[in-house]
Amino acid sequence: MSTVSVVIPCYKYGRFLADCVKSVLDEQEGVDVRVLIIDDASPDDSAEVARALAAADPRIEVRVHERNRGHIATYNEGLLEWADGDYVALLSADDRLVPGALVRAAALLDAHPEAGFAYGRPLRFQHGGPLPAARTRSTGSVVYPGRWWLERRFREGTGCITSPEVVVRTSLQRKVGGYDPELPHAGDIEMWMRLAAHADVGYVRGADQAFYRVHGNNMSTTDFGGQLDDLRQRLVAFDSVLEKCGGLLPEAAELSAAARTRLARYALRRAYRAYDRGRTGVVPVEDLEAFAAECRPDYSELAEYAALRRRRRVGARVMPYLQPLVLSAFADRGREWLWWQSWKRRGI
Repeated sequence: MSTVSVVIPCYKYGRFLADCVKSVLDEQEGVDVRVLIIDDASPDDSAEVARALAAADPRIEVRVHERNRGHIATYNEGLLEWADGDYVALLSADDRLVPGALVRAAALLDAHPEAGFAYGRPLRFQHGGPLPAARTRSTGSVVYPGRWWLERRFREGTGCITSPEVVVRTSLQRKVGGYDPELPHAGDIEMWMRLAAHADVGYVRGADQAFYRVHGNNMSTTDFGGQLDDLRQRLVAFDSVLEKCGGLLPEAAELSAAARTRLARYALRRAYRAYDRGRTGVVPVEDLEAFAAECRPDYSELAEYAALRRRRRVGARVMPYLQPLVLSAFADRGREWLWWQSWKRRGI
């Protein structure tokens, strides 16, 4: 039977801990699971809740920080210092696993020693709302060549993983090291790419693997300034992977150019859509353009820049009324929808 170490970092999420731990220990028959809860000096009752759970189940260990060390240091403590199972999973205290998720991931990794980690489809749900119905029967799995999967990330300029749906081979996690403290908001995507530079990538088909809680305290940002910060963090993440794994990637220059082009296009698209939506007063259009120039000095040759220039000529006040008539806006929405549907179906 495969062994799985599950690290649950917790900061002010004591109210979610019991449900999170239940999803790991009571709903994953077929694997030998141990849990480490690390409370990062929470001001609420997280430590007390964690200790009560550990007192009731010998499979649970608890560590409590006297001072807050931050999420990256907390992750690495569990992943690199504590985890000793065949596989390891990092699960935020406000998320939970789908029943059987660890069994499905472990079966894939058992059958494919060339795969360094396995993931599947996460289900998002709104805080305070019910859990969505989850699929628990897999229709099979697929193993993508790591370099191919990694190239997709660079060419798309984004990740395809939320986080709680991932199970990593512990030996590979130790080999590549922990999360980068220089990437507080893009450490996940950088980690998956680093792993893919060293091993192939498994995907569980058909079944859902985790529940991701959506609320105001998630690490991801949704405000307009935060979206620009997200793009900047992604750029640093791609550069970081090439710096750390460049010796394994002979096509590093091409990958860098692909990622920078895609990120420049994302930035310019967000800038010109601010005109379409009448939000130029809140969207940092000039900063987005400056970021595009940082990514690609010749950004003015991109079609997205031409779209931005046309909207500037029309003007911020008039553009929202003309937007339905602008062919580029219509085509852009169509391309985004087709791209999303394609990658959602393929899980990559």
